Amino acid sequence: MTILVLTRYWRLGSSSRVRFYQYFPYLEARGIELITAPFFDDEYIRRLYAGRRISPYAVLHAYLHRLAALTRRRDIALIWAEKEFLPWLPFEVEKLLLPRRVPCAVDYDDAVFHRYDMHPNRLVRKWLGQKIDRVMRHADLVIAGNDYLAERAERSGARRIEILPSVVDVSQYEIKRPEEDAVFKIGWIGAPVTAKYLNGLRGVLSELSRMFPVRLVLVGGNVPPFPDVPTELIPWSEEIERTVNQKFDVGIMPLVDDPFERGKCGYKLIQYMAGGIPVVASPVGVNRKIVEPGVHGYLANSPSEWLTALCHLRENPQMRIEMGNAGRRKAETLYNLRVTAPQLLELLKSAAH
Repeated sequence: MTILVLTRYWRLGSSSRVRFYQYFPYLEARGIELITAPFFDDEYIRRLYAGRRISPYAVLHAYLHRLAALTRRRDIALIWAEKEFLPWLPFEVEKLLLPRRVPCAVDYDDAVFHRYDMHPNRLVRKWLGQKIDRVMRHADLVIAGNDYLAERAERSGARRIEILPSVVDVSQYEIKRPEEDAVFKIGWIGAPVTAKYLNGLRGVLSELSRMFPVRLVLVGGNVPPFPDVPTELIPWSEEIERTVNQKFDVGIMPLVDDPFERGKCGYKLIQYMAGGIPVVASPVGVNRKIVEPGVHGYLANSPSEWLTALCHLRENPQMRIEMGNAGRRKAETLYNLRVTAPQLLELLKSAAH
C-alpha cells in the first residue's frame, strides 16, 4: 500500500515529527510505502525560531512543491495529511486539486481552526473561518490528538473520528536518577515561539529563587526570560530531548486557558513523565487528563498554587521519585509509540479501503 504523506514540516517541526515521522520505521517495516511531501522545509523552521525574516520566495516554493505533490500521478491508496492541504487557501481550492477517488486521513494535534475562525482580520474569518471544518467533513478519517479536537471534528460533520494521543518512544527515554543537589532544577522543553507561556510564572520563579537555590533549565528557548532567575539554556536536538530529563527535578507546562491552548496535546508532560520526573502543569485541556494530581505531580492554576506545588516538590525528594515512577508507568501504558503504532497502522489501512 502506498500512502502520500503531506506533513506541515520536515523533522525539525515538532508536530510533524511526533505525529508522522516517528511512525515511519514501524509502517515501512510492515510493507507501507510512504511518499512524503512536507510543506515547509527545515530552513523555514530555523528562521522562524530565530526570529529571522521568512523569504516570500521560500513560501512560494512551499506552495509550488505542495501543488506538484497533489497533481503528480501516482498509484496512491491514501492521502495522509497534517491539518490541511494548502495553508491559508480556501478548501474549495484544495478540493479542486485533490485526486478523485483517493481517500484522505487528516491528523490534528492542535486547534489550527482557531488560527482562522478567531483571526483578528474579518476577511480571514469570513473566507477561512470554516475551512478546517470543511477539511474534516471531506476526510474519510479524522485523527485527533485529544477530545477538544475530536469534538470540533464531530461538530463539523466528520464521517469518522478517532483519538490518538501524541506519544514518545518511552524505551528511548532515560529514567531520572536520584541525586543530591542543593539546587532545585525546574525544567521546560519547548521552542522559542512557545516560551511566552513562561511569562506567567515570572513572579513565582523570582520568589522561589529568593527562597532557596533554584535553576530554570530551558531546552529550546533562545534567551533567558527572567534576568533575576538563574537559567541554563540548552539547544534543542532529538537526542537532548530524550536525555535532558536527567537535568530536571520537575518538569513544567504553564499555559493560558484560551481556546487555542485547549487544543494542545500535552506533549511536554508526556516527555517529562517518560523520563521519570514529576510534573506541574496548568489545568488546561488535555493536561487535566494526563496528570492525576498527587500521583504524577500537580495541576496549578494561580501563582500561589504554582508556588505551593513547586515548594512541596522541592521539599520532598522521595515523593518526586514516587511521582516520577508513576508518571513513567502511565507513559509506558498510554503514551508509548509501541502502543499507538499498531493502532495507527490499522487506522490508515482501514481508511484506505
